[in-house]
Amino acid sequence: MTENAYLIPLLPLFAFVMIVFFMRWNEKLSSGFSIAMILISWVMALVVLIETLGRYGEPYEAFYYITAFNNINFEIGLLVDALTAIMLMVVTTVGACVEIYSLGYMKDDPRFSRFFAYLSLFLFSMLGLVLANNFFMIFIFWELVGLTSYLLIGFWFEKKVAADAGKKAFITTRIGDLGFIVGLLIVAFYAGTFNFGGVFDKVASGVIPAGIITVAGIFLFCGAIGKSAQFPLHVWLPDAMEGPTPVSALIHAATMVAAGVYLVARIMNIFVGSAEASMVVAVIGLITSFIAATIGLVQNDIKRVLAYSTVSQLGYMIMALGLYGYDTAHGHHSAGYVAGTLHLMTHAFFKGLLFLAAGSVIHAVHTNDIQEMGGLGPKMKITSVTFMIASLSIAGIFPLSGFWSKDEIIATTLQHPVFFVFTLLIAFMTAFYMWRLCFLTFFGKPRDQHRFDHAHESPRVMTWPLAFLGFLSIFAGWVAIPWLPHGYSSFVYHGEMHHAAPNILLMLISTIVAGSGIVLAYFIYYKEKISADRLAEKFRPLYTLLYNKYYFDEIYQFLIIDPLMKFADFMWTFDARIIDGAVNGTAWLTILWSNVKLWFDTWIVDGAVNGSGWLVRQGARILRFLQSGSMQFYVLFILIIIVVTGLIKFEFIRIDIQWPVITVVFVLGVTLLGILSRLAAGKEGTAQRLEQEE
Repeated sequence: MTENAYLIPLLPLFAFVMIVFFMRWNEKLSSGFSIAMILISWVMALVVLIETLGRYGEPYEAFYYITAFNNINFEIGLLVDALTAIMLMVVTTVGACVEIYSLGYMKDDPRFSRFFAYLSLFLFSMLGLVLANNFFMIFIFWELVGLTSYLLIGFWFEKKVAADAGKKAFITTRIGDLGFIVGLLIVAFYAGTFNFGGVFDKVASGVIPAGIITVAGIFLFCGAIGKSAQFPLHVWLPDAMEGPTPVSALIHAATMVAAGVYLVARIMNIFVGSAEASMVVAVIGLITSFIAATIGLVQNDIKRVLAYSTVSQLGYMIMALGLYGYDTAHGHHSAGYVAGTLHLMTHAFFKGLLFLAAGSVIHAVHTNDIQEMGGLGPKMKITSVTFMIASLSIAGIFPLSGFWSKDEIIATTLQHPVFFVFTLLIAFMTAFYMWRLCFLTFFGKPRDQHRFDHAHESPRVMTWPLAFLGFLSIFAGWVAIPWLPHGYSSFVYHGEMHHAAPNILLMLISTIVAGSGIVLAYFIYYKEKISADRLAEKFRPLYTLLYNKYYFDEIYQFLIIDPLMKFADFMWTFDARIIDGAVNGTAWLTILWSNVKLWFDTWIVDGAVNGSGWLVRQGARILRFLQSGSMQFYVLFILIIIVVTGLIKFEFIRIDIQWPVITVVFVLGVTLLGILSRLAAGKEGTAQRLEQEE
């Protein structure tokens, strides 16, 4: 099956094509076909995982040469190793749960079929990204993931906030992608290939200078900063909650934001070759995790709390991977790679569950505000129980999945005291804000009686996926139990044990930290022994800062967006008044000059020609009388000419008048004679006709 793994992404693509062109008029057929395709992909991914386990994680690669440009080969290929096999299972599992859940959540949506078409295209993009064996292919699928996320975040585009959220996500991630493509081109230029294996061999052999590796690694990481919403490009992810809740679950758990972490893990060999680039990754991850965790403490939108939780957990993963690269580059032992990829897997299950359960709550009470909820546990037993299981898991409570992956991350920081302290602090805050969410939503008295009265458990098509993901939130992380002889660590490292040895004290410390966060939330939001309002008032400046998300949006608006908009307005004005003004002015002058030339041609040129013709016609009218047709007149005319000429010749007549005048007088005289002759001829003719008539 591994050699046919390319079919795993092609099946969702086939579903997209069939829905768009043939099935979109039938909602049941569209959704059923889409779900069937992702379930078949899930089965195939499971077989690939089993076969990869049988090879102890040994990679399988197949590729087809396309062409070469500037001595760089372009190819289409797939790479199936332990990381690929795990991510295929994660994406298809969460994707299938989301699609089944959407049957209930999107039931009455007017664009129901289109929604499943977009989901299928989204899953195709992510699965193709996971299977890619080279930078060229991964960038293509990377951009497809960005496109499809834009379509899904802005799915309800008739709402301005949703349309704006889609644009914000697309533009923000494009900023990171610009750095990604720069790093990609640097790597290809120095390595002479896009293939992962070829690039990693060049890095390991020292062919690529260390400084170039550092620069390339940082630029490549920019792509992960955008996709995985890391500081300072984290601002798009909370706004992405304006999309349908199943989309939020898919984006946060298994696709778009997971793509950035997957990229860092996939190109870890580059970061191992540069301690500096690895430390940049680790620091960015820690800053992101801390900032997002603090913001999540005070938010009231249930989906936004989960969104900031996702940003924080992604920072956890990025930090662990960065520390692994940093330690390995210095020859130190680190469990960072195991921790980062393991948490990527476990987080997908419990975060997917959290979002789907949150969607179930929103579906029941028709609000996102947790301050308008309360007491929903008894009325929504499956939703509340599964939500609390996921909350325990993300808090890192033994023995749920999140405990094992978070414990691995904390173990990664043991050699770095600053990271260790902040990691524990973030774990405490995570447990606190997640159980703040639980207590305000499912416990206590209803704070909005009307919404409470109309609340009800979601249909089975929505609760079944919750139960399945709840099972994985409990047990999926058990593959990392350190006492297992062939656990997760040996699988991802092809048989070599690279995870930290079991540390009972550390496990106890992390459990106490998580438990402390839950207990504090219990006393504040359930027992109300401590007033949340008084705390907010006492620390008003800090509360305001966190509630307004450190004013990142306002800062970006002031420093970046407003200047860009003003510059755009200036350029528009310059274009309208200067560029267009010059063009329009030139056109106006051209038209004016054309009108002048038309007038000159009409009245001067044509006037001269027509005037000459008129003079000729008038002269002809006068001179035509010389042609009287009377022989007597012609004889008389000849005799007059002879006599006058003779008199002048023999000077019997002396004339001092100039010849032109003489000529004119002569012509006029002759003409007058001609007129008289014609009149005479006319009278004779009339007399003859009268005689004939008589």
